[in-house]
Amino acid sequence: MTAGHGAPVTVASVVGADAREVSSRARDLVARAGRVSESEDIARQHVQQAFAALRSEMVRRDLAAIPVERLKDSTAGRLRFGPLASAGYVTVLDVLDATPSALLSVPGVGQQTATQIHAAARQVATAIEDGLKVRVDLDPGNVLSTSLLVALSRLDRVQRAASQVREHARTVAESAGPDVETATPTTGRVRWFFTGRAKKERASEALSRLTECLTWADGQDIWSQLDVVTAEAQTADPPEQVWRDFERRSPEFYGLLGEVVDLKLDVAASEGFLPAEILASVHEQQLDETFLNVSLRGYQSFGARFALVQRRVIIGDEMGLGKTIQAIAAIAHLKFTGGTHFLVVCPASVLINWTREVAARSHVTAYQLYGPDREVNLRRWVSRGDVGVTTFESLRTLTIPSEVRIGMLVVDEAHYTKNPATQRSQNVNTMAQRCERVLFLTGTPMENRVEEFRNLVGYLQPRLVANVEGRYAIAGPDAFRKAVAPVYLRRNQEDVLTELPALLQVDEWEEFGSIDFAAYRDAVARGNFMAMRRAAFASGDPRSSAKLHRLLEIADEAGENGHKVLVFSFFRDVLATVHRALGPRAFGPLTGDVTPAKRQALVDAFTRADGPAVLVSQIAAGGVGLNMQAASVVILCEPQVKPTTEAQAVARAHRMGQLRTVQVHRLLTQDSVDQRMLEILEGKARLFDEYARRSEVADTSPEAVDISEVSLTREVVAKEQERLALKIMAEMATPGVDNYAEETDS
Repeated sequence: MTAGHGAPVTVASVVGADAREVSSRARDLVARAGRVSESEDIARQHVQQAFAALRSEMVRRDLAAIPVERLKDSTAGRLRFGPLASAGYVTVLDVLDATPSALLSVPGVGQQTATQIHAAARQVATAIEDGLKVRVDLDPGNVLSTSLLVALSRLDRVQRAASQVREHARTVAESAGPDVETATPTTGRVRWFFTGRAKKERASEALSRLTECLTWADGQDIWSQLDVVTAEAQTADPPEQVWRDFERRSPEFYGLLGEVVDLKLDVAASEGFLPAEILASVHEQQLDETFLNVSLRGYQSFGARFALVQRRVIIGDEMGLGKTIQAIAAIAHLKFTGGTHFLVVCPASVLINWTREVAARSHVTAYQLYGPDREVNLRRWVSRGDVGVTTFESLRTLTIPSEVRIGMLVVDEAHYTKNPATQRSQNVNTMAQRCERVLFLTGTPMENRVEEFRNLVGYLQPRLVANVEGRYAIAGPDAFRKAVAPVYLRRNQEDVLTELPALLQVDEWEEFGSIDFAAYRDAVARGNFMAMRRAAFASGDPRSSAKLHRLLEIADEAGENGHKVLVFSFFRDVLATVHRALGPRAFGPLTGDVTPAKRQALVDAFTRADGPAVLVSQIAAGGVGLNMQAASVVILCEPQVKPTTEAQAVARAHRMGQLRTVQVHRLLTQDSVDQRMLEILEGKARLFDEYARRSEVADTSPEAVDISEVSLTREVVAKEQERLALKIMAEMATPGVDNYAEETDS
C-alpha cells in the first residue's frame, strides 16, 4: 500500500476493527473518486461564469456606443428622447441601467415613453448578446479576459489529469460505492448480531470485494492519481504564464472554450452545409483522442469524423484551418481502433512540417520515407507501424510489402494530381486503389475547377463522377457543395474562425536543395553570415529551391482563396528572385531606394488590384510607415536578427481596418542559420521574460529582447561551422553515403 494510507490489508473475515478500517478506507477512496467528476464540473462552471462576465462586459461596451436616439428604430409612436438626453441618458446603456420609474422622474417623460424605451433597451441588449462572438484580445490588463483564460487553463489541467484516472474513478464509484453500504453490518459486533443470515453473506462478500479493490488501488497508486485531479482543481496558474500560453496556442484555448459554452458559430457553415443524412452519420461517429496531443476545434473534430464516416473524401478547407490536424486526428482514431500503418504523400516542401506536426500533435511516430535514410526508415515503418511520410516523387520508387495494410492514405496538396495523365497522378491513384480509406487535402476551392475536381473524385469514388456537373458550380458554392457532399467538405475562415485573434503564425520548415546547400556550405566556411541567411534562394529556381517553391505554393493558394500577399525579405537579391518567380502578379520590389511618394503609390496600386496580387518588399522599407491591410497573408523569407523587425512588418497588415484573419508564414530551413538564430533569440526572450515577468517595460518595449547583431553573428557562425565540420567528418567516416540533394515537386 502507498505510504500514508496505513498497512497493507488482507481479506477481512473478522467483524470489528479490521472491517471498520476496510470500510473507512473504501469510503474514503469512493469519495476521492467522486471528486474527479466534481472537479471537472466545478472547473467548467468557473469557465462558464468567467465567459458570462466577459460577454456581459462586451455587451455593455457595445450598448455604451449606441446613442439613445437609435431606440427610435425599435419603438412605435411619438416618443420624446430630447428630455432623456438632457437628463444625462445619452446612450442605450444609460437607459438600460436605469429603471422605468427612474426614467419617469425625468421632466417631460411620461409613463408610455419610460416603459417603451426601457423595454426597447432590453431588446437591443438581447439582440447584441445573441449575435455576439466573443474574442479575447491580447490585452493582459483586461481583468475579465484574464479570469477567463485562467479558468480555461485550470480546466485544461484538470481534464488532462482526470483523463489519466477517469476510468479508474468510474470503476471505483460503480463497484466499491454500493459495496461500502452493503458491507456496513461488518463494522460493528452489535450490528452484526442483529443482521439476518442473507444480509450477513452479502455483507461478507462486499467486504471481500472492498478489500480486493483497496489492494488494487494501493498497487496502482490510484490514491495519488485521484489527489492530483483535486489539487489541479484548486490551483490557478499565474496570469502572466497563462497569457504566454494563450499567445502560443490560442486555437487550443478556443477549442476548449467551445466545448463548454456556445460561441455562436454558424453550425451549418462549420459543418460544410452537408445534407441531413450525412450529418446524422457524422454526428454518430465517435472520435477517440487517446493518441492525440491537441485539443480539437469543433469543426476540426467534425472534419476528422467526416473522413472516418465517408472513408474516401476530400477536405478542402481554406488555408489556415488545420487540415493537417484533422488528418492526424483521423489517423489517431484509427490507430486506437486497431489500425497499424498509415501513409502520407505530400510535396517535398511540406514534408518536414508533416513529420513535425505528427510528433507535436499526437502520440504517433512519423517515419520520413524520403532522402538518404528512406530505406532504413521504410524497414522500421513496415515492422513497427504508425505514419510513413513521403513525397509525390518518392512514391514512385517506394516498395511497400503487400502484407502491409494501410489504414489510411493521406494526400496533401491533392490538386497536384489533377492531371490523370501524369506519372505522379497515376502513382497516387495506384496507391489509393490499394487503400480502403483515402483522405485528400487541398486548400484550393474546387468549385472553381470542376474538371480537376472530377479527376480527384475519380480516384476516390468513381460512381460519383457523373454527379460533378458544371451547372452546380454556376449555381454557387453552396449548391456545389451540396451536390458533392458525399466526397467533399470545405469550410471558410469567416465561417469558423470568427472568435479567434486575427493573427495566425506558421513556421514553414524546408530542407536545402543541392545547389543551395553548396552555396550555404561555402558561406559557412567563409564565415559570411549574410550569405548564409540568403543561401536558400541561391539557385533562383523553384524546382531546386525549397523555400522559393513553398513561397509560390502559399501565394498560389492565397490567390485561389481571394487573399492578397505581402512578401518580406531583408535582402534585395532575394526579393529580385522572388519577384521574377511570381511573374505578373508581383508588385514591387519596394526597397529603401523607392521614394515615399512612390512607395505609397505602389501600395495603392496593390490595394486596387483585382485578382491575385503579391507585394514584394524589403522588410526595413515596408516595415514602417505604410498600411497594407489589403493583404491578409504575410510571408517572411528568413528570420530577422531583431524580433521587432518582424513584428513591425506584420503590423503593416495586422492593424485597424483589417477585416480578415492575418496569416504569417515564416520560411525556415532546417539545420541551418535559420534554426540557430531562432534557438538563440528564443533563449534570450525566455531569459528576459523570466526576469521581467511581462512588466510594463516588457510590454511597451519589445526591443528589450533584441540582442547585438555582432554577437548573434559570431555565435551563429561558430555553431554552424562546428556542426558542418562534424557532419563532414561523419560522412568521411561512412563510405558510400552520398550527399543529400532534395527533390522538389513542381
